[in-house]
Amino acid sequence: MHEKRVTVFRKEHFNAAHRLHNPNLADEQNKSVFGLCNNANYHGHNYELIIQVTGNIDPETGYVIDMKQLSDLVKEKVLLKFDHKNLNLDTVEFKALNPTAENIAVVIYDLLRAELDQALDLKIRLYETERNFVEYPA
Repeated sequence: MHEKRVTVFRKEHFNAAHRLHNPNLADEQNKSVFGLCNNANYHGHNYELIIQVTGNIDPETGYVIDMKQLSDLVKEKVLLKFDHKNLNLDTVEFKALNPTAENIAVVIYDLLRAELDQALDLKIRLYETERNFVEYPA
């Protein structure tokens, strides 16, 4: 019998502050490149996170993945780390990595990918604002 691949989605939300800044650039260059996002006192976003998991339906459970397990995993690996945090100051992941939406999406992907069955495909969509979002992998 041909396997049926299905995609399931989990939507989460977290609030975090950050500052976009490259220490290798001069202050004026940082202001030019990052604009208001380079505010020395940081700024915040209400991030919307969509986790997309694609795989075969398990014939025993009828699931691609147990959504409760996925929810618990996202809470442990992402929300507890990043929600109501200053990404630059409060997280190991962004001590030396500019917390752009692109980098945040890749970090979240890596944190979750390490915990998921390799037979499952994973995609992260991160909304930084209602109009600006990124996906990884592309």
